[in-house]
Amino acid sequence: MAKRIARSVIEFSKAPAILGQAAVAGKIEAEGPLAGKFSEVFMDERLGQPTWEQAETALQAAAIMHAMAAANCSADDIDLHIGGDLINQCTATGFALRDENIPFAGVYAACASFALALALAANLIESGGMQHVSCCGSSHFCAAEKQFRYPLELGVQPTPTAQRTATAAGAIVLSSASDKPKPRITRAIFGNVIDMGVTDPSEMGAAMAPAAWDTLRRFFQDTNTQPSDYDLILTGDLSQIGTHLLHELARQQAGLDLALVHRDCGLMLYDLIAQDVGTGGSGLGCSAAVLCAEVLPRMLSGELKRVLFIGTGALLSAVSPLQGESIPAVAHGVLIEMT
Repeated sequence: MAKRIARSVIEFSKAPAILGQAAVAGKIEAEGPLAGKFSEVFMDERLGQPTWEQAETALQAAAIMHAMAAANCSADDIDLHIGGDLINQCTATGFALRDENIPFAGVYAACASFALALALAANLIESGGMQHVSCCGSSHFCAAEKQFRYPLELGVQPTPTAQRTATAAGAIVLSSASDKPKPRITRAIFGNVIDMGVTDPSEMGAAMAPAAWDTLRRFFQDTNTQPSDYDLILTGDLSQIGTHLLHELARQQAGLDLALVHRDCGLMLYDLIAQDVGTGGSGLGCSAAVLCAEVLPRMLSGELKRVLFIGTGALLSAVSPLQGESIPAVAHGVLIEMT
């Protein structure tokens, strides 16, 4: 059974297994460093749909389908699907499941939603109440720009600190049934809401870095571990500015050097020199796709054995910056071990 080892850290004795995973991506994402590693690539940003939002629905539906195929299961085998996206009321996720006979629980923690979904799914399986739970997270560049910043048709130039929201989705099927060597979720941590007063929606990395550090700091303390105990510490979408701030916070507040083991999905999905993506990648689909397309396959090959995945999310809405609000952030995490 699950064991609470600190206020917000849970340890799983049964360690739910990642039975299968998949990542799908758009054209620019497929031209980056992870080229050839996606289950499916869509060269048409609209995915044959009339709107950007419907395109994201199709993107997420494809990721879920590929993940179930990788896990060798069908919709009838899934006890619950937990997922989210960045569109109002998580409509891309709900619409992606409306033709499937799968119970659905929507979650929202901005770009930390995929990590949150994995943590909740692991708890449900560990409890014995469910056997197979699928998780998915997605984002779409055009849909996110339209909602959180400016519609592309306006031709507004991005600021030097801006990140590119990934057109991508990642999906995972978790199970209690596998006795084969698989990546397994052994611990989870739920983050606090941290607000350092950042107000610029183009400064997502700066807003999220303190939340990422708060979650990492508490996880190290509560589990009596340090960065060198992990093969990889993976954050969701801090990109250049947020990664620099995270490393500085760790060095100044705890004397820790994260640089040797830390990588950020926003810096792994794109080639910042060759591709016009600002300071790196962003969006819920960024971390979900990188984890599923790059990191989990490296665990299955034996290259990585212990990965601490911290999803990072900026909790702004389309209207909160216009009301003078700052940008709070949260970071949820799961420890994935190859056993």
